[in-house]
Amino acid sequence: MVRWFATFALLLLVQMALALPARAELTIEITHGNDRAVRMAVAPFSFDGKTILPEDMAGTISDDLRLSGLFDPLKREDMLSFPSKESNVFYRDWKVLGASYLVIGQVSQSGGQYTVHYQLFDVLRQRSILKGQVKGVESQLRTMAHTISDAVYEKITGIPADFSTRLMYVTAQRHSIDHTDYQLNYADADGKRARVIVRSKEPILSPAWSPDGRRIAYVSFEAGKPAIFLQELATGKRQKLTDYKGLNSSPVFSPDGKKVALVLSKDGNPNIYVKDLASGKLSQLTKHFSIDTEPDWMPDGNSIVFTSNRGGSAQIYQLDVKHQSDGSVQPVGNPRRLTFKGRFNARAKVFPDGKSLALVHKGQGAAEFNIAILDLDTNRLRLLTSAQLEDSPSVSPGGRRLIYAVQGGETGELGIVTADGRVKYRLPSATGDVREPVWGPAVR
Repeated sequence: MVRWFATFALLLLVQMALALPARAELTIEITHGNDRAVRMAVAPFSFDGKTILPEDMAGTISDDLRLSGLFDPLKREDMLSFPSKESNVFYRDWKVLGASYLVIGQVSQSGGQYTVHYQLFDVLRQRSILKGQVKGVESQLRTMAHTISDAVYEKITGIPADFSTRLMYVTAQRHSIDHTDYQLNYADADGKRARVIVRSKEPILSPAWSPDGRRIAYVSFEAGKPAIFLQELATGKRQKLTDYKGLNSSPVFSPDGKKVALVLSKDGNPNIYVKDLASGKLSQLTKHFSIDTEPDWMPDGNSIVFTSNRGGSAQIYQLDVKHQSDGSVQPVGNPRRLTFKGRFNARAKVFPDGKSLALVHKGQGAAEFNIAILDLDTNRLRLLTSAQLEDSPSVSPGGRRLIYAVQGGETGELGIVTADGRVKYRLPSATGDVREPVWGPAVR
């Protein structure tokens, strides 16, 4: 009954314990591109300072748009000119190069404050379609570039972008056979500017973002057994949320950030609970002789999805809930099964629109665990990846991309795939093991 759960948990801990030295920052390796991507150009931004601009903002914007899967930015060496003003834009030059859009920008500096004016042109229609400016200090130049990427992407597609969002993930650094240091890190959505949140000599698992991006939750084994912690990202202040006997795992914030769904086995088998952060009230949602684990909230907060083997194998179920005025949460009716295709479906993550789930899928007779998307309206399940062992899917806030862990090689690494499956790339650490990714909200 517990085989699938125990196998995955043990595999995760063993592989992390055997990890090679790791550096928190990630690199990008594109493995599959979109041959129908729109050609565009991002010219180098001009700078009126006395030195070279500390950040290649145009390069960051170009990389962002390329990684979206919808655009194919021109290489800088292929450009015929580097305009920074509208009067210097010659549409014919960019048409010759096949570019449909052009981004230009000028950066000025005064008293430590940087101001960036940017402009987006529709080359085919020969007109400016977007103007804007962003301001900040030197340390914010990369964030400002991501903000411009978001604006450009949304103007062209009409869809909110996720370049200003963040990733959280776990790395491991092995010093000896019995000494491994674990780090919980966060970085920009492209893996850059990695920062360490917490270090431990014991495993760290199941990180989760609060909806406002100011707090995180995670499982730490630092006291020799699993406990769930809440931590403020800006100050580092943290509190122990649960440390019951047995499992304390899989925390996930409710859409309003006021509650955390989690898994406890304090009364026997693992079951789904919800803890109200204001009152501390703990509510039990499931009570079954099987294993219920890995909860996630639907966007309206009125139901959760979770993994259970109550039907004989690991599958995804959904349970409606009712929020009470005293902070408690009560189940409504019985859980209903959502997945039927394949012998294993687990670790479901809900898309922002609530219409689809990302999950780990194993088909009948298949040896691989892959990332798939389940359409909740049609019940159609679509595979996105094809490596030997993939785990921990997480959906970007805009719903356009998914991040997941890739295992089975010498070291674990992260993969990102667009929701349509057209573009895939890897984000390995420089020299080690990285896993447990979760996509967070935009920087505020």
